[in-house]
Amino acid sequence: MPSLSLAPPVAQRVALPAAVLLPLLLSACGGGNAVLVTESANPAAACAALSTNAQLSNTHLSTSYVPAGTRRPGGAAAGDFLPGHCVVTGAINPRVGVDGKNYAIGFQLSLPDRWNGRFLFIGGGGNDGILRDTSLSSSISGGTPSPLGQGFAVVSTDAGHTGTSASFGADPQARIDHAYNSYDKTAVASKSLISTRYGRKPDYSYFSGCSGGGRQGMMFSQRFPDYFDGITAGAPAMRVSSGATVAAMWNTIQFNAIAPQDASGNRILSKAFSNSDLKLVATAVNATCDAADGVVDGLAQNVNACKAFDPAVLQCTGGKTESCLSSAQVGALKSVFAGPRNSAGKALYTGQPWDAGLAAPGWRSWTLGNSTTATPDARYITLMVDALVNEFFTPPDLSFNPLAFNFDTDPARMAAYSAIYDTYADDKLAAYKQRGGKLLFIHGMSDPIFSAFDTVDYYERLAANNGGVAATQSFARTFLVPGMNHCSGGPATDSFDSIQTMVDWVEKGIAPQSIAAKALPTNTDFPNRTRPLCPYPQFAKYKGSGSVEDASSFVCSAS
Repeated sequence: MPSLSLAPPVAQRVALPAAVLLPLLLSACGGGNAVLVTESANPAAACAALSTNAQLSNTHLSTSYVPAGTRRPGGAAAGDFLPGHCVVTGAINPRVGVDGKNYAIGFQLSLPDRWNGRFLFIGGGGNDGILRDTSLSSSISGGTPSPLGQGFAVVSTDAGHTGTSASFGADPQARIDHAYNSYDKTAVASKSLISTRYGRKPDYSYFSGCSGGGRQGMMFSQRFPDYFDGITAGAPAMRVSSGATVAAMWNTIQFNAIAPQDASGNRILSKAFSNSDLKLVATAVNATCDAADGVVDGLAQNVNACKAFDPAVLQCTGGKTESCLSSAQVGALKSVFAGPRNSAGKALYTGQPWDAGLAAPGWRSWTLGNSTTATPDARYITLMVDALVNEFFTPPDLSFNPLAFNFDTDPARMAAYSAIYDTYADDKLAAYKQRGGKLLFIHGMSDPIFSAFDTVDYYERLAANNGGVAATQSFARTFLVPGMNHCSGGPATDSFDSIQTMVDWVEKGIAPQSIAAKALPTNTDFPNRTRPLCPYPQFAKYKGSGSVEDASSFVCSAS
C-alpha cells in the first residue's frame, strides 16, 4: 500500500475481537479521522470464512483472495500493486423473471487487508448489466488513484441483470431493480459484510459515479439519504428517460435529415458533418467566447459568454466549402443546440451548451458515429434506442422506429417509468442536507447526451429551495468542466481526484473552493495543462500574467 499521511482518530473505538483483528492503529489512511485496521489472522482464511459467517438472507456468495503485490488496478501492466484484499461476489434474490430469464442483483465487493474505515460505492452506467472492477476508481475522469489501493472497501453492482442489453425491461421487477432497488440492496449487503469482516461499520461511506452512476448517486441522496456521507454525481442522467432520450431522438432526426444518401437513397448519419466541419464550429465558438476568461488559450472557461454564439456566422454565401457550413447544417445545429420541442413549442429538454469539445471524438461517437454506411453506429442509436424501446416505454415497443418519434405523444409513454427512474424532481434534498451529507455535481460542457445546462438548472432550483447559492454551497456544489465530453475526454483538463476532494470535505470540513485538474500527457490539444475547476457560478479567470498552461495563473471568479 502506498505511504499516506495519517491523522489520529477523534475518539477511542471499541475493542475488536482479537481473533479477527489486531488493535486499531491510531492512524487513518488518506487523511481524515478514519481508523486503519490491519489483520492478525491469515487474511486468505478470513476471506474464505465470509461465505459462512455472513448474515445475509437469500444471497449467494463466493470469495477469492488476492495476495498483496500480485495485481495492479484493472490488471494494468505497470504501476503500483494493490494491497492484499478479499473479493466477494454476491447474488441477491436470485429468481426467474416473467420473461423466463434468470435474474439476481449481482455485486462485487473488495475488502482490503488494511482497511481505512471507508466504504465506497462506485456507480454504473449505460444499461448496466456488468460488475465494474472494484480495483479501479469511479468513472469520473481519470485522475483518481485506486480507492482500493488506498484502503477503501469498494463495491459495484450490475443493477439486477446480466448483459448490457436493455431487454431486461420485459420484467417488471428488473425495471425496479435498475431504477433503485438494486442499489439499496447492494449498499445494505456491503455494509453488513464489512461489519462481518472487520467487526464494525464503516466510519464514512461514499458514492461516486458518472452518467447512469451520477443518477444513482442522486437517487441515494433522495430515496436513501442516510446511506452516504458524501456523493459525487458526474454528468447525472437525472432525466434520461423523460428528457435526454427525447433529445437524442430529436438530434438524430435533425442530423439524419441533412445527411447525404447512399446509392439506394438511404441516409448516412455520420456524414451529416465531417470532422473538419465540426472543427470549424469549435474554432468559431472559441472565437466568440474564449477571451471572456481573460486569455485566448483554446479553453472557454466563462461558459455564459458562449451563449452568444450563433452558427449562422459560418453559413456559406455560395456553395459548400471546407471553410463554411451549408444552410441545412446551420439549421440542424441551431435545432439541436436549442433542444427538443413539441408541436406547441414547449421545451422537452434543455438545450446544449456551445463548447469547443463538440469537435472531439467523444461528441461524435454519441451524435453521429463513424459508420461509413447507412447502418448507424452513433450511441444515440445503439444505446439510447435500446433503452427507449425496452425499458423507458411502458409497455416495451421493440418495433419502434426512432426516426418516427412523435414529440407530442411519445414522451407520455415514458412517464410511468420516469416516475421511479428519473431524479430531477426532488430539488430540496431536505433529509440529505439535515443528516449532514455532502454532494458534488461535475459535468463536462461538451457532454453530448446529458446537457450540462440540465445540471445547472437542477442546481439553481436546489439553491432556490435552500436559501440561495451561498447557503446551498454548504452541502452541495457544482463544477463545470469546459471542453469535456461525457464523463471524460475532449479538449479539457479532465483529470482530477474528486474522491479525495469529497473526503476532505466530509472528514475535515474543507469545502472545495476549487478542484485541481490537468490535461493528461496524451491530450493532443494541450498536454499537461493544469486548471482550477471552480464551483458554479464561478469560472477560472486568467490573472493577467503567468503561463497559460499553469493553474497558478488563474483564479476562480464570478465575473
